[in-house]
Amino acid sequence: MIGLVLAAGAGRRLRPYTDTLPKALVPVDGDTTILDLTLGNFAEIGLTDVAIIVGYRKEAVYDRKEALEAKYGLNITLIDNDKAEEWNNAYSLWCGRDSIRHTVILANGDTVHPVSVEKTLLAARGDGKKIILALDTVKRLADEEMKVVVDPAKGVSKITKLMDPAEATGEYIGVTLIEGEAADELADALKTTFERDPDLYYEDGYQELVNRGFQIDVAPIGDVKWVEIDNHDDLAKGREIACQY
Repeated sequence: MIGLVLAAGAGRRLRPYTDTLPKALVPVDGDTTILDLTLGNFAEIGLTDVAIIVGYRKEAVYDRKEALEAKYGLNITLIDNDKAEEWNNAYSLWCGRDSIRHTVILANGDTVHPVSVEKTLLAARGDGKKIILALDTVKRLADEEMKVVVDPAKGVSKITKLMDPAEATGEYIGVTLIEGEAADELADALKTTFERDPDLYYEDGYQELVNRGFQIDVAPIGDVKWVEIDNHDDLAKGREIACQY
């Protein structure tokens, strides 16, 4: 098993921080960045290899690669997304399709979350589950969240932002455990998704899988503090949370 981080996005709503840095390298606790927190979580659960998909301002990640490897005891592979500033992240995850063959814990590069999330996903493995989404079933939802409807018998039935929050079981927080045996089917679903519309999310690729009859499961994370950092208000919340880990 390896870690996989999506860190190719531009994060335009976080300017001026992202004038020179990708969103994943925006500091949230002193010099500690969002990427630092994710790599620290991966190291804590015993992972030794991590792939990071980079694109916008990728040179900043390349410059820090050796220091991050030394700090967290990880072997880091950087994967270039050549369309990071043109296409959405369905294509970005597809760029990491070979890494998924190793079984991965995938983390969005803008999600500040505690290591308990990764531990919850690991504890949920087994019983033939191939893809497990970390799900917040506690938070009150609004329009912007990536909402999920779960059928207790069949797993995820719907995942989209475009849903009445009252219909949703919870919010997908941007962390997934993907078993290697799901790699080919997921890669094909992602390819179908971005070829249909390059502005679609990788979660739309998950929906494509569900539509094909593939079961995607969830693991509720409990009442934990986390935030997806899209704008300056989110960043302020992230800084309040990160210093507590």
